[in-house]
Amino acid sequence: MNPYIRNLNRVEFVVTYACTGRCKHCSQGDHAGPETLLDGERAAQVLFEIARDYQLQSVMTFGGEPLLHPEVVCRIHAMAAECGVPYRQIITNGFFTRDPEKIGKVAGELALSGVNDILLSVDAFHQETIPLEPVKRFAKAVRAEGIKIRTQPAWIKGNGADNPYDRKTEEILLGFQEMGIEANDGNVIFPQGNARRYLEEYFDLDREWHNPYEEDPKDIRAVCFDPEGNVLGGNVYQKDIGDIFREYTPFPGSGPESGL
Repeated sequence: MNPYIRNLNRVEFVVTYACTGRCKHCSQGDHAGPETLLDGERAAQVLFEIARDYQLQSVMTFGGEPLLHPEVVCRIHAMAAECGVPYRQIITNGFFTRDPEKIGKVAGELALSGVNDILLSVDAFHQETIPLEPVKRFAKAVRAEGIKIRTQPAWIKGNGADNPYDRKTEEILLGFQEMGIEANDGNVIFPQGNARRYLEEYFDLDREWHNPYEEDPKDIRAVCFDPEGNVLGGNVYQKDIGDIFREYTPFPGSGPESGL
């Protein structure tokens, strides 16, 4: 086993970068260009192979907006359930349709596939372009299916901070708390992608910023597959995941092919 990946316990899949929102804080930018969609069957097979060798604690799907393609999300989480992964999570903005019948249908499919934890991205940034009514309808539908759901806000500084975005986020979260849906701590944004373009007044751009959510390259605990199949410098549409893991090194030029 590659010593740099020996502590792996979490697998993440970006289903698509396509999104129903256009958020000022989004680290992915404007989601421009043609959509690339993760192959659900290939993702499920890769997950099965990883789960044979590692004690996975969680599998997460997100985007973009993953529920634009619930069939891919459900295929991945059904495999996670089959492999005995305890936490089967989705991050979603909750807005993939306005149709109440489709919302209920997707909620039922998520429950059947084994999803047991939904993190709902609601805050001042999302709600600039995403209506709350269908999001709340979705939240009620998944609760009715017995799926745990919590809000997952993004903050400029944090709860209680004195700026218009964080004050608006507190107001939005209160509406969900009144529905019985509690809030996670959420994430504090950093200047990358749209946040650097639209929210620069809130950051000292003269200092060096690092993504606080990046993995330690010498002790990988979570791997993330993008919609094109890329992970750890390899691509699962072109190479076996076992080979990608064996060849991974945090030191470029020192892998097996280099002879070092």
